[in-house]
Amino acid sequence: MNTLLSLIKRNVKLFFKDKGMFFTALITPAILLVLYATFLGNVYRDSFTSGLPAEIKLSESVIDGLVGAQLVSSILAVSCITVAFCSNFLMVQDKANKTIKDLKIAPVGSSVLSLSYYISTLISTLIICLSATVICLIYVAIVGWYMSALDVLLLFIDVIILILFGTALSSIINFFLSSQGQISAVGSIISAGYGFICGAYMPISSFSEGLQRVISFLPGTYGTSLVRNHAMRGVLDEMVTEGVPEAVVDGLKDLLDCNLYFFDNKVGVGAMYIVLISTVALLVGAYIIMNMLQRRKK
Repeated sequence: MNTLLSLIKRNVKLFFKDKGMFFTALITPAILLVLYATFLGNVYRDSFTSGLPAEIKLSESVIDGLVGAQLVSSILAVSCITVAFCSNFLMVQDKANKTIKDLKIAPVGSSVLSLSYYISTLISTLIICLSATVICLIYVAIVGWYMSALDVLLLFIDVIILILFGTALSSIINFFLSSQGQISAVGSIISAGYGFICGAYMPISSFSEGLQRVISFLPGTYGTSLVRNHAMRGVLDEMVTEGVPEAVVDGLKDLLDCNLYFFDNKVGVGAMYIVLISTVALLVGAYIIMNMLQRRKK
């Protein structure tokens, strides 16, 4: 146990001391927040207001709250995965610079070594993403706050589950990597592509029907929808209070991916949690099996 704790402490310290990995991990939430708030905020605002009936007039606070909630839900849905990959690159870096050989020479079991990478990645990602969540909530409070205490609690739960998903997924993919070039390639692909396939950058409802059905099989899609639901529930309810017909609000939920459909069947929030948590369990199990097979092979 002492060996495991020492390795976890070593990995976390190295991650935060390595400016390259640390700042790369911070790039996604920081750039997305600036990009969304500076450029895409007005685009979202125009799309919301243009889609409302002419006779309905919403307060500026509600519109700002709606835009802000969508922005932060997109940021958090992507950051929990990309930051986990950056945090887990230490495992690959140790292989690339041969540090892993020095660690294996010491009386450290390979299972302890693998577990230390997993837990340290989880800790580092939690520190960064939970801090990003607090910053995002401050931003929402500035532009328009309509979240209840329960919404905030559920949002933090969503972020933690997504971090578990990102840590497990990155552990499996990074298991096969062993060079700096591979780190750069995978990091670029994940940073550029994950936001699109999970519906954070563009709503899934804007894709073709065939692509929507393919994306509905991806667990990250349901993680994005969970964050959307809990970030936007309060402001959507406020829209109804201000006179927007429920049918219009339901249509907006479809547009923003608060409502997801699996082959035309609406997926409830409880089912989304089941899909995401089950996926985490399967990925962790796969990671354990992969390490067991590697030990047997050696």
